[in-house]
Amino acid sequence: QVQLAESAGGAVQAGGSLTLSCAVSGMRYNIPYCTAWFRQAPGKEREGVASLYTGTGSARYIEAVEGRFIVSRDSADNTLTLEMFRLKSEDTAMYFCAASPRYVLGLTSCGIPQEDEYQYWGQGTQVTVSS
Repeated sequence: QVQLAESAGGAVQAGGSLTLSCAVSGMRYNIPYCTAWFRQAPGKEREGVASLYTGTGSARYIEAVEGRFIVSRDSADNTLTLEMFRLKSEDTAMYFCAASPRYVLGLTSCGIPQEDEYQYWGQGTQVTVSS
């Protein structure tokens, strides 16, 4: 059973930076996984922000965060990290990490994350950006 737990989020001013971490346990070492970060703003649907495929290390981002966010994974301790730079007020949301085993021959990327493709979820952590 895969379990994920996000670190505490925080509140920052627009233009600032924040790093989220997600401790992942239970992943099988011999199976590649799609891992991802999602966010949900008040009154909006949850949207995928970035994905990282453990099989290749390939990352994908939505246009709104491309160039500002960096997703990475420390395979030594199975920590998934989302570094967020030049934050904007529209980045305010509850952020979730997610994972799902994905062994597909020839797969190189998980693509833009879609909610129904992910099996395991963290509990979420709040990020608030004030303008």
